[in-house]
Amino acid sequence: MEKMPARILVVDDEKDLVELISYNLEKEGYSVFKAYNGEEALQVAESQKPDLVILDLMLPGMQGMEVCQLIRKNPAISTLPIIMVTAKGDEIDRILGLEMGADDYITKPFSVRELLARVRAVIRRFQASARQQPKKTFEFQGLRIDFTSHLVTINGQKVELSPTEFKILTFLAQHPGRVYTRDQILDHAWGDATFVEPRTVDVHIRRLRGRIEKDVSEPRYIQTVRGIGYKFTDIDQ
Repeated sequence: MEKMPARILVVDDEKDLVELISYNLEKEGYSVFKAYNGEEALQVAESQKPDLVILDLMLPGMQGMEVCQLIRKNPAISTLPIIMVTAKGDEIDRILGLEMGADDYITKPFSVRELLARVRAVIRRFQASARQQPKKTFEFQGLRIDFTSHLVTINGQKVELSPTEFKILTFLAQHPGRVYTRDQILDHAWGDATFVEPRTVDVHIRRLRGRIEKDVSEPRYIQTVRGIGYKFTDIDQ
């Protein structure tokens, strides 16, 4: 049975840019839907249920951030992967986009080649996660995590982690390649403990790296994404 092409919704008020992106996506074999404002984007997303949304931050009327939030709140499309596009270089826009639920971001001006690479990576990641059953263990380059027993080993040697360090490690390892802000990691590891400062995450990441990384100056597991936060390295690389 022939595999159906991934279906992508492109949302931007610049029609020439939408056409350029659509043309190149279709050349790669993707099926493309187009929307030029937030309201239209939500309608198409809900009616067509695409496999990915490329969403511009600056839209007339309803902004891209709000569109992203509404998608995440809609049970019918809440898991839809989103690549946020912004013309701004300010890190606050990238952080807000990720906190609102975007899975990746790209800053204008960008090359078509870079955009296609991001699209392939996000689609591949989500298709893989959709096929997978919940795992009891995770293994990558000598690191092994047993989610049931909370046992972590490096090349067979047991690593002692605090409960918080284990939470951070498992959270990142279960979503390799995806960038998380300090606040997102904070919410997962500390829950409602709102008195904890986001920079506390940096301290725990340093301790965690000291226990699992061979060279903390060049970590192979937990990567820093400057201006944003952290991610577990992309295991497809």
